[in-house]
Amino acid sequence: EGRVEVYHDGKWGTICDDQWDDRDAEVVCRQLGLSGTPKALSWAHYGQGSGPILLDEVQCSGNELSLDQCKKSDWGQQNCDHIEDAGVSCDPFTVLPFPSPTLAEGTVRLAGGRSPGEGRVEVYYNGDWGTVCDDGWTDLGAQVVCRQL
Repeated sequence: EGRVEVYHDGKWGTICDDQWDDRDAEVVCRQLGLSGTPKALSWAHYGQGSGPILLDEVQCSGNELSLDQCKKSDWGQQNCDHIEDAGVSCDPFTVLPFPSPTLAEGTVRLAGGRSPGEGRVEVYYNGDWGTVCDDGWTDLGAQVVCRQL
């Protein structure tokens, strides 16, 4: 989850939230290889970006493989400010309060691994991160964690 940024013509930039909806979020999640429940967020929910605003008026059907296949304004053609930066959550376990995001109970992360896809399983609960005991831990538990990530 976070502010959506795109790379075009040698630079990173944000997307304006005009017309931004859950179908656009579905395409972003798919493009990033993330499963979960796509949720579009507007009004710089994850903070304002800097630099150029590269896309505006994005209107995906939800079936596209990437944002580039969606109906949208021409690159760099926009009438927005960074207060309108678009965001996305692909996590079905995230509670999305307004206006400031917080971590949902049960959110998981991996820590201490050699790569982002491995590590000690940690769970967010009651305002803190904690570890998971390995008693009864099986591949099935690992599959659930991987799916959640």
